[in-house]
Amino acid sequence: MAPSKTLADPPTDLQAILEVENSITFPHFTADDAWNVGTDLRNRLRDFETPAVVNITLANQNQLLFHAASRPGTQPDNDIWVARKRTTVLRWGYSTWYMHNKMDRNESLFKNKYMLGEKAGDYAIHGGGFPIRVSGVEGIVGVIVVSGLKQEQDHQIIVEVVRDYLSKLNSAKPVPIV
Repeated sequence: MAPSKTLADPPTDLQAILEVENSITFPHFTADDAWNVGTDLRNRLRDFETPAVVNITLANQNQLLFHAASRPGTQPDNDIWVARKRTTVLRWGYSTWYMHNKMDRNESLFKNKYMLGEKAGDYAIHGGGFPIRVSGVEGIVGVIVVSGLKQEQDHQIIVEVVRDYLSKLNSAKPVPIV
């Protein structure tokens, strides 16, 4: 079946967003996983005419595992958005879509609540930054960022692609012989 060129609308209710985030947990996360998820995201993004960037990094080392443009036409500004979304996920441990809705889509409220002052530009509360969690590991181990589509699409494409990837990963597990 050919992939859909549309995405579901992500929830805007904070509890529903958290349920989605908590349901997306990797059994492990390696450079191979980053490559596979990143490639799947890039390929899925090719369904859209708007160019976008995919970026996957480890949390504790700032190590880049995957970075690609979906098609020609991305701008250096996409990478600035990637950095800002990543910084937000690393600081709060939630997706940027969660933070966007938590702050009622209000950048000033966000800046003031967390007393960001001149550092406010280091963060973005626009959808497209997503935490990588691994079963049995406390905290987040990495961040997936998409930048280029509408922010709700940046978020939702990550959710849909990672769910598909984890589903394939889980179905590929060998059945133990009893």
